[in-house]
Amino acid sequence: MENSTYLHPSTLFLGFGEMAVTRYIYSVIALSVYMTILLFNCSVITTVVLHKSLQEPMYFFISILCINGLYGSSSFFPSLFVNLFFKINVISYIGCITQVFCIHTYLGCEMTILTVMAYDRYVCICNPLRYNNIMSLTSVAKLVVLAWMYTVVLVSIHIVLTIRLPLCDRVILKIYCDNWSIVRLSCVDTTVNNGFGLFIASTFIALMPVLIICSYIQIIKACVRSSKDFRAKALQTCTPHLIIITNYASNLLFELLMYRFIPTEFPFELRMVMSVQLLVGPPIINPLIYGLKMKEIRIRIIQLYHLQDSKVNDTKM
Repeated sequence: MENSTYLHPSTLFLGFGEMAVTRYIYSVIALSVYMTILLFNCSVITTVVLHKSLQEPMYFFISILCINGLYGSSSFFPSLFVNLFFKINVISYIGCITQVFCIHTYLGCEMTILTVMAYDRYVCICNPLRYNNIMSLTSVAKLVVLAWMYTVVLVSIHIVLTIRLPLCDRVILKIYCDNWSIVRLSCVDTTVNNGFGLFIASTFIALMPVLIICSYIQIIKACVRSSKDFRAKALQTCTPHLIIITNYASNLLFELLMYRFIPTEFPFELRMVMSVQLLVGPPIINPLIYGLKMKEIRIRIIQLYHLQDSKVNDTKM
């Protein structure tokens, strides 16, 4: 008799709540933020692709970071805009699982790519004479593929464990689907899911930061033994990465803790803001930080837009 209460729903309800009242305003905000993300990230990617002087491992990793930001935001904002504008608060189960895969692989790849970037900075500063040999294009490609595959494999296993669960409810707490929001709807034992989820979380908010810290410990040691000019250059190249990794890791930790242990303790508006900050913050902050702090990228972006303006003026004439 107990199994009769289990559901295998074709649709799930998203937690838009009070947002439905002012849905058109929020839909415009969502579209504006998404267009901003597209502009910022595409500007950095295009600049790196078009200028051979920027086709080095560091700038390649920055481009990959921007591509990942486009991937993550595209898995969320278009559907959010449609849901708000057309007052749709349901999503198909398959669509929900697909969004879970996209968002979780985006979040995981963000951390693995930042970890690879820390290794790149370590090799550049601590082994400058061997840098070109160690960080060849082949090595860079292998590191990026490894960073992606590591996340994809873990997330895929996590989703397979989730799909096997029968559900007893259909209401998602968030305005998008994530794995924990689906798992909490199940009325069977979820110990395996919880255990594997904690394992994945520990690798991304513990293991990866530890690897990054180890890289920077070696960088600090190299800087202590070097000249003032060397330290200034090292600080210039490492500061953007440190800002981004600190912001991302702290937000990821807060997100995991809040929705696992106190998902309904905060007001609705605060919950919604905190639930989307990982999908809004990094895709905007990453190109903004690198575009402003990295002189080479900043100059090339300005040149790119000046060239476009010149072409437009010539066309008008």
